[in-house]
Amino acid sequence: MSSASALPPSPDASSTSARAVSHEGAFGPAVLALGVGGFAIGTGEFVIMGLLPEVARDLTVTIPQAGHVISAYALGVVIGAPLLAVLAAHWPRRRLLVALMALFAIGNLASAMSPDYASMNVLRLVAGLPHGTYFGVAALVAASLAPPARRASAVGLVMLGLTSATLVGVPIATWLGQHLGWRAAFVMVGLIAAVTCVLVQRFVPDLPAPQGASPSRELGALTRPQVWLTLGIGAIGFGGMFSVFSYIKPILTEVTGLSVNTVPMVLSLFGLGMVAGNLVGSRLADKSLTRTIAGLLVWNALVLVGVAFTAPYAVAISINVFLVGTLVAIAPALQIRLMDVAGDAQTLAAALNHSAFNLANALGAWLGGMAIAAGLGWTSTGWVGLALALGGMAVFGLSVWQDRRTLRRGA
Repeated sequence: MSSASALPPSPDASSTSARAVSHEGAFGPAVLALGVGGFAIGTGEFVIMGLLPEVARDLTVTIPQAGHVISAYALGVVIGAPLLAVLAAHWPRRRLLVALMALFAIGNLASAMSPDYASMNVLRLVAGLPHGTYFGVAALVAASLAPPARRASAVGLVMLGLTSATLVGVPIATWLGQHLGWRAAFVMVGLIAAVTCVLVQRFVPDLPAPQGASPSRELGALTRPQVWLTLGIGAIGFGGMFSVFSYIKPILTEVTGLSVNTVPMVLSLFGLGMVAGNLVGSRLADKSLTRTIAGLLVWNALVLVGVAFTAPYAVAISINVFLVGTLVAIAPALQIRLMDVAGDAQTLAAALNHSAFNLANALGAWLGGMAIAAGLGWTSTGWVGLALALGGMAVFGLSVWQDRRTLRRGA
C-alpha cells in the first residue's frame, strides 16, 4: 500500500502542481543552489570530527572536551529546527532560505575566530540553529517545483549536497585544517555558505509562504500523531547507522586489523554509499513511499547486523561500510512522508526531520558506547544497530496500522 492511498492529499497539492508547471524552467538551477547550501552544511557538520586533536591543542583542552563542540552543534540543530520554523512560518521561502544560510555563514566564520573553548561551544550551537529549518524549507521548495510524481527525487537532489559533502567537502576542509590550521576549515565553510546566499537569491523563485501560515498553525503539526510516529521512525530506526559508524575506526583497526593509513580509504566508501543510497532511495520513494520505507528498514537491519560477521575480514567489512552508507536512502522518503502527514503545518514538520536524525545520532552513539563499555566488544554495535532497526520497524508498523484504522473510520 503506497502512502498516497493511506494518507489524505496535502491541502496545497493543487497549488504545488500549478507552481511546478509555472516554475518548470527554474527547477534545475534552484535545486543546484539549494544543494550547494546542503554541501556547506554537511561539510561544516562533519569536518570537526577529523580536526578534534588540532582544536583541542589550540584551545588547550582534552580531545574528549573538544568533542563537546560536536554535541553543541547537534543541540543547535535540535533547538533551531522547530524554533526557527515556527517563528518564520509566514516568511517568503526565498527570503527565509537566504536568512538561514546567512546565519550559518556567520556562525562558521565566527567559529573560526573563537578565542576560547567556551565561546567555541556557543558559536557551534549558533551555527547549528539554521541546519534543520534550511533543509526542511529547501525540501518543501524543491518538491513544489517538481512534478507530483518526482517530489522525493527533488528532495533527494537537495540532500545530494549533504551526502556529497562527506565524499568531497569534508576531505578538502580537513586537509585545509591540517595544513593551515583548523580555523581555515570553518572559513571555507562560511564562504561556501555566503556563496549559497547569492545563488539562492539569484536562482530560487520567490515563492510565498502558504496562505494563512502562522506560528500557531505550524505548532498544530505537534498535535498530529502521524507526525510524531514518522519522527520516531527516523529517531529510532536511523540510529543504528550511527551506532556502527561512530565506532567504525576502532572496528577497522582493532577487529579487522587495518592500518590507520588505510582507514580513510575505507571511510570514503561510506561517502560513496551515502551518495548512491540517497539517489536510489529517492527514486524508490517516488514509486511507492510506504513500501520504500518498509523495505529500507529491513535493509537497515540486514546491513547493520552484517557488521558483526564481516568485521574480521578486510574486503567484506569494506563492502559493508559502503552498504552502511546506503542506509541514508530512507531520509528523502521520511521527509516526503512528514510533508504528507503534516497537513497545513509542513514547515515545522519538514524541519523536525533533521532534529530526529540528530537524535538518532545521539541515541545510536550512546547505545553503541554502552555495549562496548559493557565488554561486548566493538562488533556489538552491529547488534545494537539491529535492535534500533527493529524498533524503527515497530514504530512504522504502528504508523501504518493507524493509517488503515483512520481509513476504515472514514469509510
